Amino acid sequence: MCGIWALFGSDDCLSVQCLSAMKIAHRGPDAFRFENVNGYTNCCFGFHRLAVVDPLFGMQPIRLKKYPYLWLCYNGEIYNHQKLQRHFEFEYQTKVDGEIILHLYDKGGIEQTICMLDGVFAFILLDTANKKVFLGRDTYGVRPLFKAMTEDGFLAVCSEAKGLVNLKHSTAPFLKVEPFLPGHYEVLDLKPNGKVASVEMVKYHHCRDEPLHALYDNVEKLFPGFEIETVKSNLRILFDNAVKKRLMTDRRIGCLLSGGLDSSLVAATLLTQLKAAQVQYPLQTFAIGMEDSPDLLAARKVANHIGSEHHEVLFNSEEGIQVLDEVIFSLETYDITTVRASVGMYLISKYIRKNTDSVVIFSGEGSDELTQGYIYFHKAPSPEKAEEESERLLKELYLFDVLRADRTTAAHGLELRVPFLDHRFCSYYLSLPPDMRIPKASESIQDQNCPLNGIEKHLLRETFEDSNLLPKEILWRPKEAFSDGITSVKNSWFRILQEYIEHQVDDATMAAAAQKFPFNTPKTKEGYYYRQIFERHYPGRADWLTHYWMPRWINATDPSARTLTHYKSAAKA
Repeated sequence: MCGIWALFGSDDCLSVQCLSAMKIAHRGPDAFRFENVNGYTNCCFGFHRLAVVDPLFGMQPIRLKKYPYLWLCYNGEIYNHQKLQRHFEFEYQTKVDGEIILHLYDKGGIEQTICMLDGVFAFILLDTANKKVFLGRDTYGVRPLFKAMTEDGFLAVCSEAKGLVNLKHSTAPFLKVEPFLPGHYEVLDLKPNGKVASVEMVKYHHCRDEPLHALYDNVEKLFPGFEIETVKSNLRILFDNAVKKRLMTDRRIGCLLSGGLDSSLVAATLLTQLKAAQVQYPLQTFAIGMEDSPDLLAARKVANHIGSEHHEVLFNSEEGIQVLDEVIFSLETYDITTVRASVGMYLISKYIRKNTDSVVIFSGEGSDELTQGYIYFHKAPSPEKAEEESERLLKELYLFDVLRADRTTAAHGLELRVPFLDHRFCSYYLSLPPDMRIPKASESIQDQNCPLNGIEKHLLRETFEDSNLLPKEILWRPKEAFSDGITSVKNSWFRILQEYIEHQVDDATMAAAAQKFPFNTPKTKEGYYYRQIFERHYPGRADWLTHYWMPRWINATDPSARTLTHYKSAAKA
C-alpha cells in the first residue's frame, strides 16, 4: 500500500502543485519522493511509500538501467512476479514486485503486461521513447486510482481524490476529478509540451473470465465437472492458494476477525499457511465492537479455536460519532452503509497502527458479493437473477466495500489484502452453475432454528465443513453485517447513529433536501448529515457516488440487514 501521484502538462508552478500530493501522505508513512521527468519540466511524479518489500531499493518512480526511458509509479502487489521472472528469464535489478511491469511491457506491450499481472494494483507508466502514458487498475479496484484531465491535455493522477481536488489549471477553475474504472487501462499520447491526449480506454478483464496469468501459475490441477465433491475440492485448493500467495511481505502480517464466516475462514487459513511457511511470530487477530457485541463473542471463539494472538477493541457510541467527520474525509463518499461500516474499521485500524507492529492486514472483503452473502439474496427471483446481481456487486465494489476497506486502513498506514477477490478463485466460483450458488437449507443449521429458506453462502460453508478449520457454530453462523455485528441486537449501530442525528438535522432542513442536493437527494436525516460533511470537504463532488448501496427485491428503505424480515425472524428464533 502506497500513495501515487503524477502530473503531465501542468501550467502552474510544480512546487506549488506538489503540495496537493501531501494530502495522501498517510498512505506511505515510511518515505516520500517527488521527481521531475527529464525533458519535460511540467511533468512530475510523487510517491509516498509504505515499505512492504525491498526496503533498500523500493523507492519510486522505478527506473531501471536497462530501460532508461521508462518511469513507473504503482500501488499494489504483484503476487506472481517471481514466477514470471523465472519463466521469461528476466534479469531483475531490485526485489520489488512491480519491476515485473517494466520487463513485461518491454517484452510485449501494455495489453499483454496488464493481463499477466496476478495481484491488485494501480499504476502510471511513462514511456518517453515512444511518447506514451499508460494508466491501469486491477479487476475489482482493490487499489484506488483517480484522474483529472482537461480539454487542453493537462493530466493529474492520484491514489485518492483528495490529492487532486485543490490542483489549479488555467483552463479549468474547477477540475473534474473521477475514479479510474477497475479492470481497465488507458493509453495516452505524450506531446512535446508535456500535455497528453487519450488514445483508447480498454477493458482488459471480466471477473468471469479465467485470467491470462493462469497459464503460468503452479496451482494444483483442478478437477473437471460440477459434482459437489469436485467443486468443494477445487474451491479449497484455490482459496488456500489465494491466501498463500498473499504472504509476500517483509512486514508483520495480521488479520481482521469479526467472527463472521468470511474473516474467520481467512484467519484460520492464514494461520495454517503461516505455520507452513515457518513464520516465527504469532498471528495477531483483531476484533472491534461495543459491549454485548455478537461479533466480539464470535471472534473470541474463533481465535481460541485457531490459536491466534487476539486483540479486542471496545468503543462506545460517543467515540464512534466523534470520528464521523474524519471517516467521511478519508472515505471520499457519503454512502450511508459505507459510512456506518467504516467507523469500526477506521477505529480498529487506528488501534493496530498505534499498538502493534502488524502492517499487512488480511480481511474477508469481497466474499459477500462473490458468494451471494447478503441476506436479500434469499429473495432473488431466480438463480440467474442472483448471478446477475452478484456480478453487478463485484463490478461496483470500488464504490463501496473495497473503497471502505482501502481508505480506513490506508488512513493509518496499513496495507489490506483480500484473498476472496483472488482472480482465479473468483473466476472459478462464477463459472459454477447458478443454482449451486444460491442460499439453501442445510441439516447443519437445523439446530440453530434458521429460517426455512436456508442460509446464504451455503456452498462456501459446505466446502469447509469437514476441514475443522472453524467451530461448526461459526461456519454456519448466519450473515451479520459488520456495521450491525459490532453492537448488540437490542441497540444497533445504525439506530444509535439515527438517534444522534435526529437532533442534528431539523425537519425544515430535511424538507429542503431536494433543493440543496438535487443529485442523490438524501431521503433520511442520517443521509443528509453525511452529505453535509462530505460537501464541506469535497464541495460539488457528489457524482463520485453514482447511487446509494441498497438491498434489492425487497423494497428496503434502509441498507441495514437488521431491518429485513429475514433477519428479524432469525433473531427471534
